[in-house]
Amino acid sequence: MAGRLGAMLGLARRNKRARITIVGAVAGAAVATISACTTGDVFALQPAVDVGSQTAAVPDAPQYSGMQRLVPSNPYMTQAAYPRMDEPMSPVEQMPASEIDCRNELKRMGVVYQDIQPIHEGQCGIDFPVKVSAIGSVEMKPAATLTCNMAATFAAWTKNELQPAARWRYFSGVKAIHQGSSYSCRNIAGEGVLSEHGKGNALDVMSIELNNGDDIDVRKPGLFAFRTRGFLNNVRADGCQYFSTVLGPGYNYDHRNHFHFDIKNRKSGYRACR
Repeated sequence: MAGRLGAMLGLARRNKRARITIVGAVAGAAVATISACTTGDVFALQPAVDVGSQTAAVPDAPQYSGMQRLVPSNPYMTQAAYPRMDEPMSPVEQMPASEIDCRNELKRMGVVYQDIQPIHEGQCGIDFPVKVSAIGSVEMKPAATLTCNMAATFAAWTKNELQPAARWRYFSGVKAIHQGSSYSCRNIAGEGVLSEHGKGNALDVMSIELNNGDDIDVRKPGLFAFRTRGFLNNVRADGCQYFSTVLGPGYNYDHRNHFHFDIKNRKSGYRACR
């Protein structure tokens, strides 16, 4: 009996060792399998990155911007629909002091304007253009693209000369100035010289609309249009105190329907008022 019991205990011990050996083998195989499937840290809960010949690195969290935040799968949406927020429309911080001072003067006179991107078209262009839509209560139709210096000069003339002349002649304020050309890349007609329009230093006025409903056409008035004639003579004469060039109807055929104002820099301060 004792011999049979000893034999049974020996058999049990051998079976236990066998089971331990089998379990150890299974565990080792599992570890080997996991090691073959990943190069990352098993306990970090992050998928490993397979760095191959085409992928040098994959960021943990892609940084999308602009429209791509809405459609991250489309790489072409970064600049769609609107300008990038990190590219301001006007580099105000890069403006020279003279441009900043000029804009302060525009604000002082109540000029409604917008800074727009620099314009460069061959020999034409404006480094720091402004788009003027109103001078106080006087609308600019359409908005005029000019240098700040030209905008300030025109605004001063409008407030100090044009509006008082309208109130004196017509007992009415000015509602709108209808302009036919501000910045425009072109030469002077019949000459190979760049027009001041191509520099943003010129503005053509076609008509002046008053608050009382009158719309004063700049074209040469009739013989008996005394009030209109007197008003336009004031416009021309007073403009010569502000601008270096004032050309209008009667000067030549090209200026038959508008007043041309510009601030061209001439030698000895010469002014052309005709």
